[in-house]
Amino acid sequence: MMMNALVLQSDFGLEDGAVSAMKGVAHSVSKIVSIYDNTHDIPPFDIWSGSYRLLQTLSYWPENTVFVSVVDPGVGSERKSVVVLTKNNQYIVTPDNGTLTHIYYKIGIKQIREIDENVNRLPQSGASHTFHGRDIYAFTGARIAAGVISFENVGQELDIEDIVCLPFYEPRLEEQTISGTIDILDVRFGNLWTNISRELFLELNIDYGEAVEIEIINDTRRVYHNKMTFGRSFAAIQIGEPVLYVNSLDNLAVAINQGSFAKAHNIGTGSSWHIYIKKV
Repeated sequence: MMMNALVLQSDFGLEDGAVSAMKGVAHSVSKIVSIYDNTHDIPPFDIWSGSYRLLQTLSYWPENTVFVSVVDPGVGSERKSVVVLTKNNQYIVTPDNGTLTHIYYKIGIKQIREIDENVNRLPQSGASHTFHGRDIYAFTGARIAAGVISFENVGQELDIEDIVCLPFYEPRLEEQTISGTIDILDVRFGNLWTNISRELFLELNIDYGEAVEIEIINDTRRVYHNKMTFGRSFAAIQIGEPVLYVNSLDNLAVAINQGSFAKAHNIGTGSSWHIYIKKV
């Protein structure tokens, strides 16, 4: 039987046995299904980060890979449990709470089905309402990856237009200024990753070594406003200096050489964090 990879992500952390329990459920479905971790260090309840981490990695996995994403502050509520088939022919098992935002806008979704919990739920778990990651999502994801059920066996089809999405803004170039959002942090190093593509930035005709003006606003409050160098890498500046660069996803990012820009200026992520880049 053809086995497909099962990739897990959550905000559970690794301090207790929650992730291990999910993997145990998956192996109870199939002892040979391959299970991998995307990340389990998503900030607690941060649906936006969960959405972005899917976008960050999805395209690097082969077709038919099954992703289970559990960032679920509304567990036990009326929010739906779903499986989507993306336009890349991959599956995502998740609560429909905004986790699919980046996939909906940037990759595309072919079909969405609501999980029928009468069929696709870990046996003897019906009394539990707080660990759907184990009882529904890991169980259903493993059944799809192992070929125990088909996508059609998940449950009834839903309208794609009804998928729950968080506020989402595309970057824009107006009057020689590019505006975008700070989508996520390069967490370990505190760099700011924006949604501004290299292709859009090139329209400003800024070369490596030239100065740019950066402004960062949270809602209506200005948090940062300064000039910095557009560099090919961190080696373009001195230690402790800020730099604008192109990150591994071919988008613009902001960093401090050997420091944390996010901590230095108390900057967060999401659709309320806006960044403006202007040629000096």
